[in-house]
Amino acid sequence: MKSMAAQHRVAWRSLPTGPVTAAYERKVDAGELRRDDAQVALAAKLDALHESLTSRPPVPVHTDKPTKSSSTSSSPQLLTRSLASVRSSLRQRFHLWSYGPPPRGMYIHGPVGVGKSFLMDLFYASVDVPDDDSCCNRDSHSLKHAKITKRRVHFHEFMLDVHQRIFVYKQKHPRNDAMPIIAQQLAQESQLLCFDEFQVTDVADAMILKRLFLLLLDWNVVVVATSNRSPDALYEGGINRSLFLPFIDMLKDRFDIISMEDSAKDYRLETRADGQSYFWSNKDVHGDNNSDNNMQAQLKEIFGGTTSETGAEIIHVRFGRTVQVARLNDRCAWFDFSELCYQPLGAADYISLCDRFPVIIMDDVPQLDANHLDEARRFVTFIDVCYESRTRLVLAAKVPLDELFVQFEAQVESSDGNEESFVSEKGGNSSSFATTMIRTKEGEEFEWSATGRMGASLAQLSAANDLAFSFRRAASRLVEMGGKEWGRQ
Repeated sequence: MKSMAAQHRVAWRSLPTGPVTAAYERKVDAGELRRDDAQVALAAKLDALHESLTSRPPVPVHTDKPTKSSSTSSSPQLLTRSLASVRSSLRQRFHLWSYGPPPRGMYIHGPVGVGKSFLMDLFYASVDVPDDDSCCNRDSHSLKHAKITKRRVHFHEFMLDVHQRIFVYKQKHPRNDAMPIIAQQLAQESQLLCFDEFQVTDVADAMILKRLFLLLLDWNVVVVATSNRSPDALYEGGINRSLFLPFIDMLKDRFDIISMEDSAKDYRLETRADGQSYFWSNKDVHGDNNSDNNMQAQLKEIFGGTTSETGAEIIHVRFGRTVQVARLNDRCAWFDFSELCYQPLGAADYISLCDRFPVIIMDDVPQLDANHLDEARRFVTFIDVCYESRTRLVLAAKVPLDELFVQFEAQVESSDGNEESFVSEKGGNSSSFATTMIRTKEGEEFEWSATGRMGASLAQLSAANDLAFSFRRAASRLVEMGGKEWGRQ
């Protein structure tokens, strides 16, 4: 039986494989991971996309492409044209008609830790980037193995970038439509966009996504995205979600939707967390200060060096904001949980901190449950940013890691225990587009008000639902981030 399996494996490997599958098999042979059928199938699909992407002539990229700092440098004549004339003019300028439609993008969704981002990164690494001269000197031989411009980015960071570009553009052209210009910039900079952790939690993002993506697709930009949510579950329970539904329809129509929902194995949890990145004190349980003192001593050792002699440092953030760091040295910042998660901070602030410090310590982390919705949401966002930037995150908490996140559903039970709330998107009096409902224990359903008898609004229920979903990803990532080799060198 073993010899037959070995023969089958040899025969299978003798077949031609693409770069993603080849890279995956090398890691399997090296013992870095175990072969997984769902991952093998996804690798084959990414190989097919790679072949389609690199076998077609690339879109020429002009050397005078706009950048973030020069996003308002387009000529006045161009800015005042209609959207249709802009498209027509720029299509002629870049000769897009001669290349035909680009390959379809991919939207890959499934549970945490099943290898979505890992395989997308193998695909991204396999796509060649053009040399400075190759963009402008392509002949019939170079077209056979085309190189394209590319960008791999966390979706949080991408949307911050989009909003920043809109902000800069509108400062000089408040009455003009920024979106065609922003889409043009993005298309000129990257013919391939790879998004990690595609999720929609912000109403501002929800309202612009469909138009932005349609413009990018018009410019033949190929998009690959990973997400923990299926398309139909995006922005679930969000404000004015009916206005977002056309984006979901467009996504399902223009992208290949790949599900890894059957892959329930979270491979991150197999990582040995031996990097001394999570500490907890049982002081509250035993009333003993020794545990807390030992933990603080270990944190000081990780902090290392001396505190900056110049005092607090002001970190500049997009949109003209700043974050103050009171305790720092040249490589590490030390915060209390309240400094980063009780304050009105978001992804932009956390990205700037991670850009500045390769190591961040967060002390006094509480157990996070439904009573800490805003703080938990910020904490999950902070973990995502640290993970994406490979910033070493050291946590000192009040409970063990497996008790840090208290799982809960987006439901609220009445005080007498006879009713529970849930979110329905059928329209009604709660808003123009969604209704908070009551279901009694006898199964009877009727409409609730927007605030409800317990003061739980539709937005709070939606936030609770999204946060419960995010907790699983955050807990999984913290395990992986506790590995000894984790972090930037």
